Amino acid sequence: MEKEFSIKYTQFKHWNELASVDQKLVAAANEVMHTAYAPYSKFNVGAALLMSNGEIIKGSNQENIAYPSGLCAERVALFYAGANLPETSVETLCIVAKGDLVPVDTILSPCGACRQVMVETEVRQKKEYRIILISQNDATIVFNSAVDMLPLAFGVQAIIKK
Repeated sequence: MEKEFSIKYTQFKHWNELASVDQKLVAAANEVMHTAYAPYSKFNVGAALLMSNGEIIKGSNQENIAYPSGLCAERVALFYAGANLPETSVETLCIVAKGDLVPVDTILSPCGACRQVMVETEVRQKKEYRIILISQNDATIVFNSAVDMLPLAFGVQAIIKK
């Protein structure tokens, strides 16, 4: 039996087409991107979370010469929120980046480890959240769930409704 997954997302030519609350999140992610410590990849990433209480949590990638010891911006922000605001849910995650690892017109794609943590956050809070990805030329994609980005995530059965 052959089956398939379908992925839904909304695409915008520029993030300034987003609602004002999302534009504020994009600004926060762009701001924190400049605090990235990325001397090895030279690829700065910023992530900003809009929490259910209205608070914005920010994270940037932090590299280490012992390469696996670093941490991506998404995980910095999500782990901070989980540790410091465990009863507050994530409503939206915005990710931005600058650097030569991907072409300027390519939408940023979180690594597999970050996608798994993003899904686990949905499992943990028993609620999906939106993800905004922005390319270096400001093209934007919005997903309604982390599962859309990693449909076969470990443990995803806990939140799949279909």
